[in-house]
Amino acid sequence: MPASRSKTPKRNAFYAQSGGVTAVINASAAGVIDACRKHKDRIGTLYAGRDGIVGALTEDLIDTGKESAAAIKALRHTPSGAFGSARYKLKDLDKDRARYERLIEVFRAHDIGYFFYNGGNDSMDTAHKVSLIGDQMGYHVTCVGVPKTVDNDLPVTDCCPGFGSVAKYIAVSTLEASFDVASMARTSTKVFILEVMGRHAGWIAAAGGLAARKAGDPPHIILFPEIAFDRERFLARVKETVETKGYCVIVASEGTKDAEGRFLADMGTRDAFGHVQLGGVAPTLAAMVKDGLGYKYHWALADYLQRSARHIASKVDVEQAYAVGRAAVEFALAGQNAVMPVIVRKSSKPYRWTIGSVPIAEVANKEKMVPRHYITEDGFGITAAGRRYLEPLIAGEAYPPYRAGLPDYVRLRNARVRKRLKTTFVI
Repeated sequence: MPASRSKTPKRNAFYAQSGGVTAVINASAAGVIDACRKHKDRIGTLYAGRDGIVGALTEDLIDTGKESAAAIKALRHTPSGAFGSARYKLKDLDKDRARYERLIEVFRAHDIGYFFYNGGNDSMDTAHKVSLIGDQMGYHVTCVGVPKTVDNDLPVTDCCPGFGSVAKYIAVSTLEASFDVASMARTSTKVFILEVMGRHAGWIAAAGGLAARKAGDPPHIILFPEIAFDRERFLARVKETVETKGYCVIVASEGTKDAEGRFLADMGTRDAFGHVQLGGVAPTLAAMVKDGLGYKYHWALADYLQRSARHIASKVDVEQAYAVGRAAVEFALAGQNAVMPVIVRKSSKPYRWTIGSVPIAEVANKEKMVPRHYITEDGFGITAAGRRYLEPLIAGEAYPPYRAGLPDYVRLRNARVRKRLKTTFVI
């Protein structure tokens, strides 16, 4: 049982953003900050790491208490990572012990007793290990993960904050581009390919399917990492679609791979997390279309645009992102350690959800793929079940305020905290 409030010493907290940012990760930050300020009798200063966990390792901390209430409120409609994020993976405890011990050293120096880590699969693994190393070193830190990933691949939770907004962007972009292509297909482009994020899980590609209101509407082809790519089947479907519809719109996941598991767009390099660096499946597919069918084509790479498009964010996504941030603090103060807030779907029509929790160990380094029954039998589209899952997640608009024709986003002061350690740490 958690200690009573009267006997619980007041301690500081640390929050960090990790990995690829999203249109709503700052809404989660706002949730954490608001909850910490609400419980100022139990939480002293909430520090943030400048550039994520790197800020903790280098003792480059930000005092969030220096930010006004108005600035924190504005975080709810501001994209990207307000404190900076990083692709920086801590390895196993036995291989990377010096870095984990450095984290505890910094936490001890600043009396940090709560750690809120806002990220995906790898970040949950780190939060879990920090909770273990702290106890091993005699300095307990309550660690709570805050879910975030546009890929929607965290298990247990119904969806991941960040996904609903990128899904809405891709669905809207697919819809609008299809109108453009259809209007010019007779004399110009006949094949349009939109490449979207999704290394192993095809959730974002699936969202493109929401653009189709009825059978036969674009996108005509969706390529999922879960379905092995077959060049001949693909070209045959493109040819058939162009001949019957006059044009063909394709949404392709960057993680599209063949039957042997080879990525179509493998550049042969790896990123900071050890993941294969993907080099562009859209131009690869376009070359196949040109060489195999001779059609005129265009392709587009949504890239950072899809994950930073706060101007068209899903209202549901914004609300969920804020809710998991607040819940993380409430869970920590209730004595829950090494857990992560999750979104629990109560019903789909109408969409109702609540917040639950799960041990981080059940989430860390695990991936949730698109279920086969969400993908049509031919492997090129989404089923009615897939649509029922996806549609509620893009519902509602939460437009940011505008000034002089542009979204009025906030830039925080990010005031540095004086260092207390004599030792430095080189990343």
